[in-house]
Amino acid sequence: MSWMRRMFIAALALWAGSALSQGKCEDPRVLKFSLVPTQDTVRELTYYKPILDQLQKNTGKRIEFYMPTSYSSVVEALLGKWVDVAVLGPESYVIARKQEPTIEVFGTYSRLKNGIQEAGPGYKSVLITKKGSRFTDVASLKGAVLALVDPASTSGALVPEHVFPKATNTPALKDYFSRVVFSGGHDLGAIAVMEGKADAAFVASHRFMETVNAGKVKQEDFNYLWFSPLIPQDPFVLRNTLCEDVKKKIIDTFMAVDKTEDGRKYLANVKSEKVVRMSDSDYNVVRDVQRR
Repeated sequence: MSWMRRMFIAALALWAGSALSQGKCEDPRVLKFSLVPTQDTVRELTYYKPILDQLQKNTGKRIEFYMPTSYSSVVEALLGKWVDVAVLGPESYVIARKQEPTIEVFGTYSRLKNGIQEAGPGYKSVLITKKGSRFTDVASLKGAVLALVDPASTSGALVPEHVFPKATNTPALKDYFSRVVFSGGHDLGAIAVMEGKADAAFVASHRFMETVNAGKVKQEDFNYLWFSPLIPQDPFVLRNTLCEDVKKKIIDTFMAVDKTEDGRKYLANVKSEKVVRMSDSDYNVVRDVQRR
């Protein structure tokens, strides 16, 4: 066999391998979007409408919404390929990534200063009690009723269970409080404290301020007994088995959200100034907490 023929066969094999590899990527006709449930998932979905409309225009694909029932249901939908693009909580992202490395974070929003919420792409877990109650410091909470959010919530469960006890020299939550319950939402935790159904609650600083901004509670009606270290904001993720051009269009759409009038309306609704790039390593702080 001549060297030219060998070169031709080698080149053909390389092209065929490349074509086969390209053929393995996913190019669905419909892109499915979801987000972890919040105090008002339907309302929050309307916030994303400008992005999803632009995403449909940029990709030429129909966009469908997958209604979640819990944090874990969004993760399961990603793992089962029922969802292609999603907004997760930091811990639910880490859990999903551990189970399926093809789930890739690409960005998050950078928030504006808003009450107890600091500016930037991070937030904090906050321990709140009702102002005027006897619960004015951590010591006064011994034997009290505590509300967490959801077992898969970073600020509403993971950080309280692993960081708070070490930072405050208290035993495990279940040993320090008389009862620990799950409220099912950051707003519900704040409302439970306000109505006296729980003595204290851990909530995310930004979710708490959303509850305040919605008129459900007043910021001045609470004591703020503890703030956690900074936690990265909710990650925007996609399944990286999608074809490269599809992934690029998704990422570019989110990154350019502050460049359009409708996009700026979305950012105003979530009290943010822009979307910024994030990588998997940005969420190592969550993994470090899990290892404690």
